[in-house]
Amino acid sequence: MGTFELLSILLTLAALFSFASRGLLGLPATAGVFLLAFGFAFATAVVGTLVPAIDIRVWEDRLVTSTHLPEALLEGVLAFLLFAGAVEQDSGTLWRRRWSVALLATLGVVISTAVMGTGMWMVFDAMGQPVPLLWCLVLGAALAPTDPVAVLAVLRKAPLPEGLRTAIAGESLFNDGMGVVLFVLLLGLATGTDTDVTVLGVAWDIVREAGGGGLLGLATGSLAFWAKSRADDPAVELAISLALAAATYSLAQRLGLSGPIAVVMAGLLIGNTAKHHVSSERSGFILKAFWSMVDAILNAVLFMLVGLEAAVVLSWQATVMAAAVMAPLLALVARLASILPVVAVHLRSQRKVAATAVLTWGGVRGGIAVALVLSLPDNPHRDLLLVACYAVVAFTIIVQSLTLGRLARRLFPDG
Repeated sequence: MGTFELLSILLTLAALFSFASRGLLGLPATAGVFLLAFGFAFATAVVGTLVPAIDIRVWEDRLVTSTHLPEALLEGVLAFLLFAGAVEQDSGTLWRRRWSVALLATLGVVISTAVMGTGMWMVFDAMGQPVPLLWCLVLGAALAPTDPVAVLAVLRKAPLPEGLRTAIAGESLFNDGMGVVLFVLLLGLATGTDTDVTVLGVAWDIVREAGGGGLLGLATGSLAFWAKSRADDPAVELAISLALAAATYSLAQRLGLSGPIAVVMAGLLIGNTAKHHVSSERSGFILKAFWSMVDAILNAVLFMLVGLEAAVVLSWQATVMAAAVMAPLLALVARLASILPVVAVHLRSQRKVAATAVLTWGGVRGGIAVALVLSLPDNPHRDLLLVACYAVVAFTIIVQSLTLGRLARRLFPDG
């Protein structure tokens, strides 16, 4: 199908699922769209089996395949999603929680990768479907970062203290860079394409990609701010912000730096300065409203695709279902282990238990994890890893995101 036809179908389905989610079911956008897309794909599969003449699974497969979800997300859409999320954050509050965010986004990702990978390695072995430890660690790295799209959507309605909310949001914006670096490194080791690895080399790669990406984002964000401050036209300011998101991410990728971190830094700078340094109050409102709309549209399209993909790869084999049941439980254990250092050091004693529970349950995964695992090369273990990934994503979106608000109200009744 053509590009315009594909775009029309995606936007139409996303709009229908979003309307049904909010208007009819009263569910949050991410969870509702994911559930409806998964249910739609599953229902059509059942109908196609019972009535082969109206089987539309081939059309769904073609739609999902034509979208090229891994490339579309990791090389394009992610730039605008992260920028939209960063624009809404208060960089001053984020700076006050910088050490908590930094620990969660770095050490937390490493711990989660190790715990999740080792746990799934043991599960697969117990199932009689052994998967090498390195491939399990690749899965752990893909699932270690929390998804900024899903997390920020959930946090909008969760009554949490400002500091805890900022830590969760900031972590979700910054941990993608660390997760992608670990994923690429471990994938190189698993496939045998990168055997010359040292501890110092890994540390340098992380510092270069993350630090360089942050500096690039500050540089491009400052340049865009200078241009915006001299453009007394909301349309021009919007065009500058669009160009900033796309160009910063693309340039970071070209230079071998972290595109996610670069675009988050640029978005934080523009979002913070938009409050006080736009040409007019109306321009600042339009900027925030525009990026909120972009976030909502891309969010709906992304989780619709993830829901369709999940139904397409679904398998009812006993070993596969066992992996699907165990993976979310291990993901919770890995999440708990990854946040304990931050809770122990940076939170007040009377809030430690409540904060630990919210941070653990708030570790929602989404499209980024799916895109990373879908990008794996063909190998005998790919299907098992993909099913485990989808099980974690589905559980966090359907169960954790829908109950986080209730948990937050119970543990933090005063907000």
